[in-house]
Amino acid sequence: MYIIGLNGSPQKDGNTAFLLENALQAAKDKGAKIELIHAASCLVGLKNPFCIQCAPVCDHRCIKGTILEEVYNKMRKCDGLLIASPVYFGTVSGQLKAFWDKTRIMRKEKALYNVVGGALAVGASRFGGQETTLAALQEMMLVQGMTVVGDGYAEDDCGHGGAAAQKPSDQDEYGLKRAAVIGKRVAEVALATRHLRLGRE
Repeated sequence: MYIIGLNGSPQKDGNTAFLLENALQAAKDKGAKIELIHAASCLVGLKNPFCIQCAPVCDHRCIKGTILEEVYNKMRKCDGLLIASPVYFGTVSGQLKAFWDKTRIMRKEKALYNVVGGALAVGASRFGGQETTLAALQEMMLVQGMTVVGDGYAEDDCGHGGAAAQKPSDQDEYGLKRAAVIGKRVAEVALATRHLRLGRE
């Protein structure tokens, strides 16, 4: 069982990354192999970091031989994906959106179909756009055919749309608890649904 954490923040060691690392640790405690990926780092060096629909049918010519191509190949093998973003004007960061827009070919391939996804968001205030950001993250995953889960777990509660925290996230005890819950949930559902993922045993 392989679960990737995708940090949508431009900062590698900020509030979003801290929250995401808690979720990944909970997934690891459930037996998953984990990996943290920083979306912004994957865009460095690209001629154009944004999808400009350079071809009617995406062939990923824009990322050949880049770090982004390597990361997408890892995503093609994952069982679960935890995506975290800071709140930028009520939605996801530009870095994360640019990263995700270039996954067009993966949609064509159904590479993420039935991969289990969970969303996490961090805002500057308690009610600072986390819920709309979580909804945006979930929509991004649903368009890939992913199986989206919330932050519910049998030993905890049914949860809500995802894990939300207020910065500084390392001091938000409730946010950290919800991050751990969604990490466990993604691991649990990923294990139970492995047989559903295309081309996988």
